[in-house]
Amino acid sequence: MGKVLIIGAGGVGTVVAHKMASLPDVFSEIMLASRTKSKCDAIAERIGKDRIQTAQVDADNVPELVELINSFQPDIVVNVALPYQDLTIMDACLETKTAYLDTANYEPIDEAKFEYKWQWAYQERFKEAGITAILGCGFDPGVTSIFTAHAAKHHFDEIQYLDIVDCNGGDHGKAFATNFNPEINIREVTQKGKYWENGQWVETEPHEIHRPLNYPNIGARESYVIYHEELESLTKNFPSLKRARFWMTFGQEYLTHLRVIQNIGMAGIEPIMYEGKEIIPIQFLKAVLPDPGDLGENYTGETSIGCRIRGLKDGKEKTYYVYNNCKHQDAYNETGAQGVSYTTGVPATIGAMMYLQGLWKKPGVFNVEEFNPDPFMEQLNKLGLPWIEQHDVDIEL
Repeated sequence: MGKVLIIGAGGVGTVVAHKMASLPDVFSEIMLASRTKSKCDAIAERIGKDRIQTAQVDADNVPELVELINSFQPDIVVNVALPYQDLTIMDACLETKTAYLDTANYEPIDEAKFEYKWQWAYQERFKEAGITAILGCGFDPGVTSIFTAHAAKHHFDEIQYLDIVDCNGGDHGKAFATNFNPEINIREVTQKGKYWENGQWVETEPHEIHRPLNYPNIGARESYVIYHEELESLTKNFPSLKRARFWMTFGQEYLTHLRVIQNIGMAGIEPIMYEGKEIIPIQFLKAVLPDPGDLGENYTGETSIGCRIRGLKDGKEKTYYVYNNCKHQDAYNETGAQGVSYTTGVPATIGAMMYLQGLWKKPGVFNVEEFNPDPFMEQLNKLGLPWIEQHDVDIEL
């Protein structure tokens, strides 16, 4: 049993709070904190039974974070706020000697860049402080990295080709909306593509490489190579990889909206002056787009995310496909959030559980694939994200 502080009260924070509250044998005390306390209070009220304490905190403010951590004294801080805030929360955890977990790597607010270097730089300081930092414990990154570690441990002597495939086959009924924070989502999918091949990174134009792939229960969907942060850690931790790519599905209407948003400058991250006030276009756009946390009620369909792997076992070539499908309506019925939030929030809950149970606990900064995948994979099946594996099948790639 342990105490956990959740920072962030969006869709993912909602799922984490619901899941942790349902596991009192693991999470004895839970505090949910956000810049807007009323959001935390609304989530706590929906969960009921006084399982969740709430607090207001500015995640950009290290002294405020330190004060809250010292006051509540959690065993671990689960960061489901914005990726811009990873470093301030890590600083507060260092100062208070508290374990840390997040679901997405740090990125600077003024530069659309996805790298682990800023967080990996904390390795020695966390090690010296004797505390654990668990990075990228969502679905992708997160479960996809654990799927890869599971495959390497149980099914391959050498992993050579990895394709992470992410399909949202759902429909939220909106003309245009993002499934998680619009600022992060739009920056992620409009950047240049990048993949690993033969020991180096190959850069592409946005959405340059694409092809239809078939997803279980969904069918064929046009899939695009984009850059995603887990490729950086997976190619480091599995050096036998000859090629690693990340594919994501987008509908034509979504891509058309994105193109218009970019062409008219609304995806910009540089400040502009408007009526004597400085604003950032993408932040203004975020304010007028639908809140991803409100999409769940009318969301139909399902997600399908997994790893398609090729490599060697006993001297022979082997293919392997491991994936999870998650229905948006099931996620909403359980937690009030749609499937994309659910598939991120459940793994964050399991990661915190792994730490509290002493299964993922060692001083330093680690990506999830550096821990034992087995107990995590077991909990995925128990907590709402069951996985299916297929051996020696056509992986299309």
